[in-house]
Amino acid sequence: MDHSDAQSVLVTHRGACHCGQVQWEIDAPPALHTHTCNCSICDLLHYQHLIVPKQRFRLVAGEEQLQLYTFGSGIAQHYFCRTCGIKSFYVPRSNPDGVSVHARCLDLSTVTSIKDEPFDGQNWEENAGSLAHLSAT
Repeated sequence: MDHSDAQSVLVTHRGACHCGQVQWEIDAPPALHTHTCNCSICDLLHYQHLIVPKQRFRLVAGEEQLQLYTFGSGIAQHYFCRTCGIKSFYVPRSNPDGVSVHARCLDLSTVTSIKDEPFDGQNWEENAGSLAHLSAT
């Protein structure tokens, strides 16, 4: 199997907030490519983005525990657990047709590797287009 075949194979990864009340699943390759952003909110949270198309994200528990936060343009939908305060996923402004899960909230038993690269969110307008392909099906 070559590298492109390995990226086309999807596995189900599970993730959750700190207290475990908000739980979700995503379908993604076992070798993950993430982005750590330096924008005003992600930098504070040290958020490690793994963006997937919406249809590859499933909230499996805790919908009633979610608190929505928006700011700026109001396009990004930041969801926090009401109990532990962790933002384990959100709908990003760069990819409103996708979901960004916090890779640090993943159960790593299904992950073979994570390649992380910085994303310059402080200059969001100039760089956001480089993420658009991540939520394409």
